[in-house]
Amino acid sequence: MSHDTGHSHPHTHSHAPEGTDWKHDGVRVIPGGQLDGNVPSTPGMDRKAAINFARVGAQKLWAGTVTIHANAKTGAHHHGHLESVIYVVRGRARMRWGEHLEFTAEAGPGDFIYVPPYVPHQEINASPTELLECVLCRSDGEAVAINLDIAPVEKPEQVLWIDPTHPHGGV
Repeated sequence: MSHDTGHSHPHTHSHAPEGTDWKHDGVRVIPGGQLDGNVPSTPGMDRKAAINFARVGAQKLWAGTVTIHANAKTGAHHHGHLESVIYVVRGRARMRWGEHLEFTAEAGPGDFIYVPPYVPHQEINASPTELLECVLCRSDGEAVAINLDIAPVEKPEQVLWIDPTHPHGGV
């Protein structure tokens, strides 16, 4: 990987404090079989931390996995001031969100889901037979999950993905 800085002298200095132990304070690899299940939970969901402050000293992000069993759903919750990104690895995710979980959208393998701060939401495995497996990243090293007691609407409104580059929506 090269980086053109616009000048020709080589970069041999770093911005780390002098004496940084790169062997122990540099890159970390967290084996998939060694994720930490001791994180705030939402009923119906199995969350495991890979990257957080406690495990690697991460200051500005949290990353891990989320698994929801076939035909299962989480309780309604939000993540406080944190932004969340969910990447669907396997299965079909159905998200519900809003004051009464009145909106819904679905995502499949390879899709990303963005959840802004304080948005009440619920993750649902849309498959009656297949496990839903996702990778989750949050905007802080802490794991915040505030469970909510929400009476959901019976029939939520389907929302298509619309933004300036996709004005007609995507599914």
